[in-house]
Amino acid sequence: MAEKEILLLKDQIEKLYQKKFELEAWKSSTLILIERIFGKDDLKLKMINSLKYDYSSWNMRNTAATGKTSNIDPVLMQAEEIMQAAIAELQTIGLPVNIKEKHKLLELLSEELTGKHFKELELLIKNDDTDKEAKIAEILNSLDKEKLVSILVKLLTD
Repeated sequence: MAEKEILLLKDQIEKLYQKKFELEAWKSSTLILIERIFGKDDLKLKMINSLKYDYSSWNMRNTAATGKTSNIDPVLMQAEEIMQAAIAELQTIGLPVNIKEKHKLLELLSEELTGKHFKELELLIKNDDTDKEAKIAEILNSLDKEKLVSILVKLLTD
């Protein structure tokens, strides 16, 4: 189960209702979390990114004409719904498989490699470099055989 991720998302919901709430700051931190949990192509990223207050004259005119105002902020309500849907997805389906596997692999590599090698690999993995595979192979080739065997054994037995 994705308990840590669910807690992070619940914290983001709580931030929606703090006195010093600022939408753009909230969106920035939430986008980082959603991308890390669900991946960079997830629809929730677009939905959160599109959240904004409508101060157009048409919106103001419609509110004045109908006399309807609400105690519930529609932007905050929509943001909370997106976050609740993300939590429900994690609770019922769990983490996306490829994200879960990447987390495991990165965790294993951080345990087995030196800090320098791990940071280099992590940057390469996140980069869209054209010769990314060659650079990763170069780093792995620089490791001694016992280290590579240890990494493979842990990958296969985990």
